[in-house]
Amino acid sequence: MADTYDTMMTPQVESLLDKTSSKFGLCTLAATRAREINAYFGQLGEGLGSMVPPQVTSIARKPLSIAFEEISAEKIVPVPAGGAESAAGTSKNGGGAAA
Repeated sequence: MADTYDTMMTPQVESLLDKTSSKFGLCTLAATRAREINAYFGQLGEGLGSMVPPQVTSIARKPLSIAFEEISAEKIVPVPAGGAESAAGTSKNGGGAAA
């Protein structure tokens, strides 16, 4: 029987790397989405409603953890850095995370 070790990182980084082209791409995608989630939580009390809320139900409280869970659930996908921004429906602030 194989031993399994519980890690602090859920979902596993190895499984997230399959969803992006590189470690840099994963880092950029997660950081961009985490900033968007943080901005959403920051403007919640103002009633503006201009930011995209988290796309997954999560018990995590950190925006980066929520972003990793969204990438794992394939709710957020990387968009190639070309002229595909308008066709892919990226966020209004020009980030690479598409909902």
